[in-house]
Amino acid sequence: MKKIIIVLLVIVLIVSGSIFFIHTSNKLAKINEEKEEARKQQEIIKNAKIEVTLKDNLVASFYSKVKVSDYIESINGTIVDDYFIDTEKIGDNKIEFEFVNDENIKVPFSYNLQVKDDTPPQIWMGNDYYINEGDGGDIASRITCVDNYDDDPKCEIIGTYNPYEADDYSLTYRATDNSGNVNNHPFTLHVIIPSSGSGGKSSYSNKKTPFEDVQDWYKNENTMIGIDVSEWQYDIDYEALKNAGVEFAIIRVGGTKGIDGNYFLDAKFERNINGFKEVGIPVGIYFYSYAKTKEAAIKDANWVIEQLQNYKIDLPVAYDWENWSFYNEFHQSFYTLSTNAKAFLDTLKDAGYEGLLYGSKNYLEKAWFDIGYPEWLAHYNETTNYAGNYTYWQICSNGKVDGIKGNVDIDIMFLQKED
Repeated sequence: MKKIIIVLLVIVLIVSGSIFFIHTSNKLAKINEEKEEARKQQEIIKNAKIEVTLKDNLVASFYSKVKVSDYIESINGTIVDDYFIDTEKIGDNKIEFEFVNDENIKVPFSYNLQVKDDTPPQIWMGNDYYINEGDGGDIASRITCVDNYDDDPKCEIIGTYNPYEADDYSLTYRATDNSGNVNNHPFTLHVIIPSSGSGGKSSYSNKKTPFEDVQDWYKNENTMIGIDVSEWQYDIDYEALKNAGVEFAIIRVGGTKGIDGNYFLDAKFERNINGFKEVGIPVGIYFYSYAKTKEAAIKDANWVIEQLQNYKIDLPVAYDWENWSFYNEFHQSFYTLSTNAKAFLDTLKDAGYEGLLYGSKNYLEKAWFDIGYPEWLAHYNETTNYAGNYTYWQICSNGKVDGIKGNVDIDIMFLQKED
């Protein structure tokens, strides 16, 4: 019996060894075939006709929209994927692509592209700047000086002046970024003796924009007319708004108390979101942010998501950042500002919400980068020539509508954005 078992074990081992040998041999043969095929392919590519002439200036501006083909003068074939080049990385970048030549052979090619920041910083001031006599301090830091890429450009006043002596001083405000771009802005500093009294007339206007007027001007099959609200509208009569024809509302959920401040929930958020939903008015959300870093923006988004988890949000959630009067305190370029907003909106998108970037026409044009989200345009005018990607338009802040005692912002939603 033992002999039979031993014989059977030997047979099993022999058969297993044979199978293993055959499997290994087949695997090795396949590997060798693949290697040979790869060698042949490399030989074909090596001998393929490649006639590519590059343009003389292989330089791209930071954050510009350029394609692979933009730097090719001529090529004997067709590029397989003429993709947009990532121009967010300053310095030398290797651009790799494939093209099918006129022999119908797919061949790889590459070239080096230098991405440069060639935009000087912006200086937000006019030709005249006024201070009271005796008002010292760092005047340069009061004037907004910001770069497209550099978070901390060097900003200085060239020339001499005495803040303690009333006079007019011809000076230059100079801004230099870390790429060597310079902006010189000549201006006159007026050191004046402060006035002892006012006596002037108030420029405040009591003019209102009736909600029904906006309906008459802009309501059509492609638009909805709505409002945006916060605790500053106090206790709202939602049924009256519904009867007045309000078709949507964008509600402030809250914000932070300054840079790195604590979060606060808008005092009327819960009342507003429940009130609008009870009468069937669709709602969107906006959050007022002081974020100065990507991490802070993501933290803001997660706080918003937590507040909204028990509600169905019908419309987008907007990122509202508008701390322009003290922008220097944030130490952030327009690129950092924009990537922070994108981080906020990307986080919300991952959680299932639509995103929206809020901004005035002025700042959308000169500050914000295109971050791939639709915009909520603030432009208080009967018409707008803003050419950006806006799907909402905040047309006024002095709106008057039944259901709200004071002023309210009136908005237009475009169901299908017209060219």
